[in-house]
Amino acid sequence: MNRVLQHLGSKYPIVQAPMGWISRSKLAAAVCNAGGFGVIETSSGETEICKQEIEAMKGLTDKPFGVNLPVLHLKDPSMIDFVANCGVKFVTTSAGNPQKFIGPLKEAGITVYHAVPNVAGALKSVDAGVDGLVVEGTEGGGFKNPNEVALIVLLQAIRREVDVPMIAAGGIADGRGMAAAFAAGAEGVQMGTRFVACAESPVHDNYKNSILAADETSTLMLNKNSSPCIRVLRTERTEKIYADGVMPKDTFAKIQDLYFGGDMEASVGLAGQSSTLINKVIPAAEVIEGMVSEFFEAADNLGKIAAARAF
Repeated sequence: MNRVLQHLGSKYPIVQAPMGWISRSKLAAAVCNAGGFGVIETSSGETEICKQEIEAMKGLTDKPFGVNLPVLHLKDPSMIDFVANCGVKFVTTSAGNPQKFIGPLKEAGITVYHAVPNVAGALKSVDAGVDGLVVEGTEGGGFKNPNEVALIVLLQAIRREVDVPMIAAGGIADGRGMAAAFAAGAEGVQMGTRFVACAESPVHDNYKNSILAADETSTLMLNKNSSPCIRVLRTERTEKIYADGVMPKDTFAKIQDLYFGGDMEASVGLAGQSSTLINKVIPAAEVIEGMVSEFFEAADNLGKIAAARAF
């Protein structure tokens, strides 16, 4: 059986990425109820609100869901204890070494996957005792490793070294992308940009429409010589930051004005290269149903080639 599904407990191995302020109960519950796996974010730093969102999930879905704990950005340690005792059975960790979180989470019977951008991080995480990995290719939106490695290459390189289950993240928005990730060694996929532009996403229509209008060149990697390095939608503001080479310290100060107010120049709109594959705002259920159908169609076609032993 698929090991990621065994760990998630969901119908499909399709995970919604933990995006700050966005990945809360409305979106996560919609994904869960559609057969995917919703994840509540804590990277916003709004600890008490995130706790409320975790509790709210229990009234919106009877399906399993997860929580993300970003190691370097989690300022309130009470969140770890809260998650360990709230009944959640699956946690992803990210942005740092997961070792200090592993003990209390595993003692609570929680399965832990850590997000990694390279082989070295994967090996370190496995040594720390994680149950699996979220393998993040450079195609994805949001916080990235400045040393760019494409998802398909990274999946194969990590699979060559370790045999833990992998969830592929970065550049995936449909069933064909999911099939490609599985062929490279993944047993599940995680999507952020595709769910930002779904009907249940809480963001402003301007943000969603910017994703719909994007082509394969409509994102930029900012701050590659500093930290944090991020992939964002191309706007006047982000083109200036890209040209300057340095991201101003107040870049994220008005991020909610962009997310929920629709001012695409107020901050930076995080998005991946998969934006070019997204051309319609549809409910999460339609996203997942279409993806599953397309995945099995692609897998069936490959199966026929394999059975015939002929290209």
